[in-house]
Amino acid sequence: MRITVKDDLDLYKITNSGQCFRACEISPGLYRFITGRNILYIKDISGEEYELSCSKKEWDGIWKHYFDIETDYSSIRAGIPAKDKFLKECADAGCGIRILNQDKWEMLISFIISQRKSIPAIRSCIEKLCERFGEKLESLGDGSCGDIPETGSLCAFPTPKALLTSSEKELGECGLGYRTPFIKDAAERVCSGKLDLDALDGFSDEELFVTLKTVKGVGDKVANCVMLFGYHRIGRAPVDTWIYKVIDQKYNGRNPFGDYGIYAGIMQQYMFYGAAALKLLK
Repeated sequence: MRITVKDDLDLYKITNSGQCFRACEISPGLYRFITGRNILYIKDISGEEYELSCSKKEWDGIWKHYFDIETDYSSIRAGIPAKDKFLKECADAGCGIRILNQDKWEMLISFIISQRKSIPAIRSCIEKLCERFGEKLESLGDGSCGDIPETGSLCAFPTPKALLTSSEKELGECGLGYRTPFIKDAAERVCSGKLDLDALDGFSDEELFVTLKTVKGVGDKVANCVMLFGYHRIGRAPVDTWIYKVIDQKYNGRNPFGDYGIYAGIMQQYMFYGAAALKLLK
């Protein structure tokens, strides 16, 4: 199946934007995304035309929402004021990034793991968890993207029950380190019903922020990441080491995200990607 997307969509930049850790480029121009038990292979054919491994029904029912296709990112970029030259430069570099609608549980665990880890280390840890505790997924594509250069089976992200019933030793062998009890606490809360991740959809931003922080190991940055990438609260702008440097070096210590209101999280992604890609920071 082929689709046309005239708005910003760059699979490479999305995969390397720090918001998703299982997406990958498996051959030149061919990318794999996994959400829940669904696997998508997608290839950029012309800059606007994309070849997909899924049916139209699956694209419309799952992946169109996942890639946030109905949001006009080019218009959001165009709204950046000219006076904010640094952000304009970053947005140009990050053109094509979209905020994915990802699984809430996966985002909670992924960003707990992310603390004090590089992106390659986060990816490695998550893949070990999936291989060891995730359910096997059968399909590696239906052939519509050509030959898929993968063999064997893939695994879904582990369920809360799978992580709760695993031992701390087993989890530690996946590279979790000091984060192991945090993962166990999150799994226990979800399995017991103390934390209903789907029910939190109806919470205000502040209520959601406070509730997520009741999980051990979840501070301001992790809570904001889960809100942005798991709950699509695109007004939330997580502040990590990169963004602290941006605020310090480019905005004289003033957090600029308040200027961008409901789009602050999108601006954060442009800054995160652009600052790294362009090597604009000391």
